[in-house]
Formats: sequence, structure tokens, C-alpha cells
Amino acid sequence: MVQVLSRSWALLLGMMLLMVGNGLQGTLLGVRGGIEGFSTFEMSFVMSAYFAGFLVGSRVAPQMIRRVGHVRVFAALASFVSAILILYPAFTNPVAWACGRIAIGFCFSGVYVAAESWLNNSADNSNRGKALSIYMIVQMFGIVSAQALLAIGDATGYALFIVSSVLVSISFAPILLSVAPTPAFETAKPMPLRTLIETSPLSCLGMFLLGGVFSAQFGMSAVYGTAAGLSVTQISLFVSSIYIGALLMQYPIGLFSDRVDRRLVILVVALLGGLASVVAFLNGEYFGALLIVAFIIGGTSNPLYSLLIAYTNDYLEADDMAAACGGLIFINGVGAISGPLIIGWVMDQYGPEFFFMVIAVLMLTMAAYAGFRMTQRTRVGIDDGAYAPVMPNASLVAVEVASEYYIEISLESEINDT
Repeated sequence: MVQVLSRSWALLLGMMLLMVGNGLQGTLLGVRGGIEGFSTFEMSFVMSAYFAGFLVGSRVAPQMIRRVGHVRVFAALASFVSAILILYPAFTNPVAWACGRIAIGFCFSGVYVAAESWLNNSADNSNRGKALSIYMIVQMFGIVSAQALLAIGDATGYALFIVSSVLVSISFAPILLSVAPTPAFETAKPMPLRTLIETSPLSCLGMFLLGGVFSAQFGMSAVYGTAAGLSVTQISLFVSSIYIGALLMQYPIGLFSDRVDRRLVILVVALLGGLASVVAFLNGEYFGALLIVAFIIGGTSNPLYSLLIAYTNDYLEADDMAAACGGLIFINGVGAISGPLIIGWVMDQYGPEFFFMVIAVLMLTMAAYAGFRMTQRTRVGIDDGAYAPVMPNASLVAVEVASEYYIEISLESEINDT
């Protein structure tokens, strides 16, 4: 771990500051939108816009990096993010905010691609797994820290927007001043969607449904809290609980999934998340229960992302795994765009408590389909180490690196066994 930190401290520090800025702007807009009188449905368009920009950016950013290099792409996109964050309170209009969210989603996608390429280049086979784990912890720490800033700040003024902008501005200073060389950049071409669906129908449907769940917790959770009448401090605790659950449950669930039929793990985890959401729908007036449910939702939905990737890899040759990741991320992105729109409309029509009902339907549908798929084909053999813990907001680079690392571990294990 010391070796990883000595090589990558500048990158990790920069990414933590970026995640503080990104996590703060997402929750802050949800709270400020309610203060400005935006309807829940209007805020759903604002939140959905981020994922639309992110999806487009994930396709365009690699081309930009190949054309002008990591440094210029990183600096240019991070500068745009910083500028847009300051402009939010100056243009309090849903359309202006949606346009800003599209731009920020696009920029953050490119920033993640550039930064994660650097992280991969600074690690080697002996410490790549530790580097990925530390990177995930840094991401979560940044997002949770952002909620603490929101709790002690004033959502009605400009200060929090300025703080978010400043954090993003200084985040790329340690990275750009680092002496680490910029890496050569390349990613695998995505697998055709038809081939991917034929290979793993469960993973494709699961990724689409999970996109809706992830967009709910990243974008609409603060909108729900505002509509439900929670205080800013309560909203901060609610959002923090989601990400703390995501961090703490990744490894136990992943370890278990490497030893039993992954479809069974997907079924149980999705069922647990769905049932917890039903409990919140029925007892949402108890804030303590909301925090427990938020922890469970985060602790089930985020590991499911890695579980579905690992399950797909169980049916692929090593050479096809990286290509399949691109298709799964695209499907997840489509679900993330549509998720806030559906949740926003349902909340507008039936009340804020239906935030949890939509999540319940998505998770329980995934659980039911996992059970159905268990009747359609037999379990394949699973090599230890195929589960790669990554977060849903990671770029294709991080997902490919994680998959390739665990492929190497599996191959080494096979060689040692023989």
C-alpha cells in the first residue's frame, strides 16, 4: 500500500477533491432546486442530464485523449467543470441547470478516463489490485465528505457552489504537477450488443435496471429528501448512508460470489435491496429507518454492478472480457438516463415516498429475472478472483483494468495449481 501511495498520491488526492466537488454539486442541486421552487419532474430532467452527458463523454473522451493527450484533456475539462459550478446559482432555471449538468457529465467522464489511465500506468501487476481498492475508497471518502460540507453550509447562498468550484479547480493541480509520465492510451472496442445479450441476458437486463437505481441514489436522493421535508443535515446523512453501505458491502458480497452460483447471489442481493425499499415506502416517516434502508440500498446496488460484470465474464474467454465491459457500461448508462425521469414523474404524481417504490420495482424485477435464468442453463465453473469491485461511476478504463487484473490473478492461480 505504501508503494501505491508513493507513486499515486498526487492522482489520488486530486481525485478525492474532484469527488468532493462532484458529490457536493449533485446533492446541492437537489436541495437548491426545492428552495427555488422547481417541481420534482423538472428536477428529474436536471438530474437525468448528467448521465446523458456522461454517456456521450465516455464515447468521445478516448478520441480526445488520442488527439491531444491526457494533460490537455484533463485540464480543459476540469476547467469547464469549475466554471459551470459557479454559474449554477446565477441562472436558476431548470433548462439552464440541465444544460450545465449535460456539460458537467461530459467533462467528468473525460476526467475519469484520463485519471484512471494515469492510475493504471502508475501501478504494476504486483500492486494493481491495491491501487484499485484505494482508488475506490478515495472516491467514496470524497463523496461522503461532500455531504458533510453540505450539512454545515448554506444551500440558499453562493458559498457552497464556490467551494465546489474551488475544490475542482485545485484538484487537478497535484495531478498536472506530478512528475509521473502520461500513459499510452487505448481501450478495447465494445462487443456488439446482440452478442452481449445472447451471452448474458441477465447481465444486460440487470445493468439497465441498475442504471435506474444508481441514478436514483446519485441524483434523485437529494430531490426525494427535499420533497419529503427532510432538513439539509438529514439529507446529507441519508446520502452518506448510501455510499457508506456501498463501500462496506463490496468486498463481503464479492468474496461470497466467488464461491457460489453468482445468479443466486444476484437474486439474494437484489431481493434484499428491493425489500428494504418496500420497508422505506411503508415506514418512510421514521428517519432512523430511512438511514438503515439507505445503507442497504447502497450496500446492494453498488456490488450488483460488479457482480453483473463478473457474471458476464464467467461466460467469456479472457480476450472478450474487456470488450464486453463497454457494452455493459453503455446499457447501464441508458438506464441511468431514464431512471430520474421515471422516478421524477412518479414522485410528482403520487408523492415522494414512491421514490422507494420505483427502486423496489427495479430491484425485485432483477431478482425475479435472476431466478428465472437459473432455470434456463446450468451454472458454469467459477475461478476464484473473478469478481472485480468497481463503482458505477467509474469509466471504462477502470472497469477494464479491474477485469484484466483479476484475469491475471486467475491465470496465476491456475498455474500454481498445476
